[in-house]
Amino acid sequence: MLIRNKKQIVFALVIALQAGCAMTTAVTVDAASADQTTKYRVYQNDKAIKEFTTSTSAIAYAKQFTYTHVEKITGREWLWDNFPHFKVYENGVSSPGREFATLAEAKQFASKVKFAQIRDLEKPGFVQSVYPAYRIYQGDKTLANWSFATLAEAKKAAAAYGNIHIIDLSTNQWVWDNLNVTQEEVQRASTPVYSIEAADGTPLTDKTYGYLLDAIRASLALPNSNVVNTLTGAVVQTNKPSFDVTQSGRVVGSYYSITKAIAFANSLSGASVVKDGLTWWTNTPYLSVTQGDNVLRSFHTRKGAIQFASQYSNSSISTADARVIWDNTKELKLLGWNGTARTNSIMTQVSQTQGLDYDSPSWFELASADGTLSDYSDPALVTALAPSGIKLTPLVSNQFDSKLTSAFLRDDAAKTKFINTLVGKLKALHVAGVNVDFEMMAGGDRALYTEFIRSLTKAAHGAGLTVSIDLPRGDVKWDEKTAFDHNALAGIVDMVMIMAYDQHWTGSTEAGSVAELSWVEEGVKQFLAYGIPRDKLMLGVPFYVREWSIDAIGNLVGNRALLMGDLPTIIQQTGAVGTYDPISGQNKYKYTGSDGYTHVFWAETADSVKARLTIAKKYDLAGLAAWRLGYEPASLWTMLLQQK
Repeated sequence: MLIRNKKQIVFALVIALQAGCAMTTAVTVDAASADQTTKYRVYQNDKAIKEFTTSTSAIAYAKQFTYTHVEKITGREWLWDNFPHFKVYENGVSSPGREFATLAEAKQFASKVKFAQIRDLEKPGFVQSVYPAYRIYQGDKTLANWSFATLAEAKKAAAAYGNIHIIDLSTNQWVWDNLNVTQEEVQRASTPVYSIEAADGTPLTDKTYGYLLDAIRASLALPNSNVVNTLTGAVVQTNKPSFDVTQSGRVVGSYYSITKAIAFANSLSGASVVKDGLTWWTNTPYLSVTQGDNVLRSFHTRKGAIQFASQYSNSSISTADARVIWDNTKELKLLGWNGTARTNSIMTQVSQTQGLDYDSPSWFELASADGTLSDYSDPALVTALAPSGIKLTPLVSNQFDSKLTSAFLRDDAAKTKFINTLVGKLKALHVAGVNVDFEMMAGGDRALYTEFIRSLTKAAHGAGLTVSIDLPRGDVKWDEKTAFDHNALAGIVDMVMIMAYDQHWTGSTEAGSVAELSWVEEGVKQFLAYGIPRDKLMLGVPFYVREWSIDAIGNLVGNRALLMGDLPTIIQQTGAVGTYDPISGQNKYKYTGSDGYTHVFWAETADSVKARLTIAKKYDLAGLAAWRLGYEPASLWTMLLQQK
């Protein structure tokens, strides 16, 4: 057939099928009032961990963990987070345990740390800093904890020891000692052991010193020199400035004094003060937006970073500590139905695609009520597609025959035969899974069909195969009366394809679009309301339209399907005039044919397909499923690849 008969089941037909199957149970649950749609998602860092129907329950759950946030799924609106606002550093070093929500908490922790610096993660610079300013030496030896913020503190600590001197770290000069004159003379007269050398060990003077103070004072006149104990080889003091000011990875200034280094860095944008590879101060933004390996821009605020990053696909936001807190790198999966079993046709169809993830050839069909399977599979196609990475999920149908299907579902032996034959064949072919497309079924077969799918899926999973199922867009007003128990089926299979097309089909009594955008979006909402997980839903999109013939008094006299790829030629040849139709969200074309009738169709274009893709993204669905490959222009796949 020209197009797949995946049509909205007309209400009258449903009622007739129900009557034929003696279905008399009344619908007692208002589907619309039992909305199970998850609307809020909890993330830890950038990873989704759970979804909820209310923001209150989402936030309550998120509070159990660190670095969590809650988003409204539609539109990814950021509602709540427990990310830290302040971070305590100690001379360039911090840890997750030193992160706090409030400044008061940060200050309380900092009060217990000898040298603490508090950073507001959403502003440049630090809000409070205490740095080491003086260091005690005993002879030429010192310890890591012999640094102090004030000279008074250093002197107090030195009081218990002899042969002590104090270096002012901001000037690199000897500013105090507790040696008396006699001790100084003794050291000055001792065997000289201190030399002044370059960084590579080359002596810069011929003189050596017995008294360390003399060596230090002499070295100050020689920039970047070191005072070295020639007996131990230890560098006692260096005259290379400790703090480098960097901007965009380049050193733009060097200082002994952290205070002076900060003052200079603060006059620049995107600057840091670095010592021994550790950042002691910075005004660079804490958050960076990246795309792949490229940093696009940096931000102080999370809000600004998200607003910017959301404009770019496959982007992420990370902290200065390399923690990724947000990303939109998820790709939509793309499936294409072939509508044929002919390998040559399928290869032609697939060859014009880009980014196709799954291909579904029409290989299998229920042949008779005894469970006989019609098999049109071709192992050569599996071999041919293997290098492309495209996964095959062949379609199995029921001939869209309700009587045949009803008889089959009531025969346990037939179902067992069918399942065993199908799963065995799929396993032998080494395909990824199967796509079940049973349509035009009697409402009275609802429970039987669900159990059949349960048995098929159990067998398929046992063979390492996935199962997807095609369900009509339908409507919550009468879905309960059809053969498709959406919630139950979704809980069984791996993926559900929403056949969101044939809103107006060949049997319709009025002209209209195959799938108005608002109708499609409402269908997605209804599927979500059944409680079907978003990552189990793929949105069906039509690569065809329907043209309607209307006589002079406005009566429908016929219709036909048009392929999406043929529309530009048809428009050109017929002189069809298009106007935007706000109801469908598509361009509506009209022309007068040689038969004297007015011909009308709603065009499917790259823009309308993109709009359907946008709906899938808006509701965070797993992907798109297209009926069918070969109907579309090859150029469409460039857009799909870029947007997926």
